[in-house]
Amino acid sequence: MSGVAPASPVPSAPAPAALEIVDLHVSVEDREILRGVSLAVAPGSLHALMGPNGSGKSTLANTLLANPAYQVTAGRILLAGEDVTDLPTDERARRGLFLGFQHPEEIPGVSVLNFLRQAIARRKSIDDFSVLEVRMNLLDWTKRLGMDNRFQERYLNEGFSGGEKKRNEVLQMAMMEPDVAVLDETDSGLDIDALRQVAAGIAKVREARPHMGILAITHYQRLLEHLVPDVVHVLVDGRIVATGGPEISLEVEARGFEAFRPEFGRPEFGRAHEEAPA
Repeated sequence: MSGVAPASPVPSAPAPAALEIVDLHVSVEDREILRGVSLAVAPGSLHALMGPNGSGKSTLANTLLANPAYQVTAGRILLAGEDVTDLPTDERARRGLFLGFQHPEEIPGVSVLNFLRQAIARRKSIDDFSVLEVRMNLLDWTKRLGMDNRFQERYLNEGFSGGEKKRNEVLQMAMMEPDVAVLDETDSGLDIDALRQVAAGIAKVREARPHMGILAITHYQRLLEHLVPDVVHVLVDGRIVATGGPEISLEVEARGFEAFRPEFGRPEFGRAHEEAPA
């Protein structure tokens, strides 16, 4: 028998974050809104980003969308380890980024079916993507989400109620099969019944795509009663001042966002976040 010991297995490198934001600074019309935001969403995890109005939540969503009105002055945005900071919207979508809008736009004359066919064709880089395949997948998902199967023939968001618009965003997320979904105030304008339906739909998409990372942007805790986050971040004045578990959202509900400003008794969270790597 040889006296040579077997080689130790080489440890595999950890999987990169589905979405990583590194020291991101963003300005709008020469006014800095985001002042060094860092966070990392692991594959399959649900992160919530909470903050008051004017804190920079919508700025972050628009920046992730590559809205040209929002200028990145420092920092990086990475998808699965690839730097996409300088890529346009369609290239980010092709790499698996999905953004659910706070106020989805109405597009008269474009049916839900045709919109999804074009969007999926760009996502998959298939110019002649089958209408039949999209239709069959759409019928499957409308059934799973408890939606009328005639929904696909309606013009995109035209005449939709607030709840229908947000459920349509969830339907798009299911059909687009993203690796990262950023949901910008999905709970905005919804009554409690519509909120439950939307949250249940998001849960069904997560079941189908367990590796999908989600960043849910909100300023209410009520969404998080239905979608329990793995991590909660609090954004105040363009900086993340607290990061923790679901208990953070309960503290926001109980004490408000003012309690998270450094001058109001929670400075250790702001310092800890700035010092610790994402």
